[in-house]
Amino acid sequence: MVRAIELLSRHPGERLSLARIVRATGMSRATAHAVLTQLTADGWTVRDGDGNYSLGLGLLTVARRADTAFPLRRLALDTLHGLAADQRVPVFLAEREHDAIVITEVIGTPSVPWIRPARRMPVAPPVCREFVAWAPESERAAWLAAADPLHRPRLTAVLDAIAARGYSVERLADESAPMLEALAALRHSPVTDPLRQRLSAMIADLITIDYLPDELTDRNAVVSIAAPVFAADGTVVASIVTCPDTNLSAARLRDLADATVAAATTVTATQRA
Repeated sequence: MVRAIELLSRHPGERLSLARIVRATGMSRATAHAVLTQLTADGWTVRDGDGNYSLGLGLLTVARRADTAFPLRRLALDTLHGLAADQRVPVFLAEREHDAIVITEVIGTPSVPWIRPARRMPVAPPVCREFVAWAPESERAAWLAAADPLHRPRLTAVLDAIAARGYSVERLADESAPMLEALAALRHSPVTDPLRQRLSAMIADLITIDYLPDELTDRNAVVSIAAPVFAADGTVVASIVTCPDTNLSAARLRDLADATVAAATTVTATQRA
């Protein structure tokens, strides 16, 4: 049922055939038919005269009730819209859920395809740095221990820089991502130790994690800037992320970062009120 609802939610303006739902979810035709029959009976999905399915109003009722259990998105919404409009860049909110973060709101249309509502990512190196920079030393150490040994010195310096300035910067160029994924897959396949070391070195060469203070120039490739939202006990429960995905001067990067931090500070204060 969850797989079916998630699939339909990713295509809100479409009516999907049973065959397409079967292919996309991996369910058998009989299972998919039984699931969708029950969902339709409960009003969570609607079946048209051609046998295609879409989301039903019954799900909207449940979603509205569930929304009250997670107030941060609602509290942050005006701030997110204001930040996106003032800075003229897409913005999203990522909330922490145990050992993962979930994108709960997106304003605008980010050029990076993985940025979409309900996208979940593990809090694992080298990403989610703004969730770790202010964490207790034991949590930071565990996060660093999960990183590639070649990246640990860089990540340690980056976490300290993020805690000092108040935000993280994602600088991995989109065109490097496919090559990075291919190299990572090869590194974990049955290869000789020398080849594995060479692959690790190539991955390290492709990844430049964040910016340290002395590395900014007049042309800085910035995918996103993320600032933390804190709970009353000082833990990072969310981040507000601006997504310029372009080259910025050092001055423009700092201006956008200041605006992102200010928005996150506003949301922090709002949720504590």
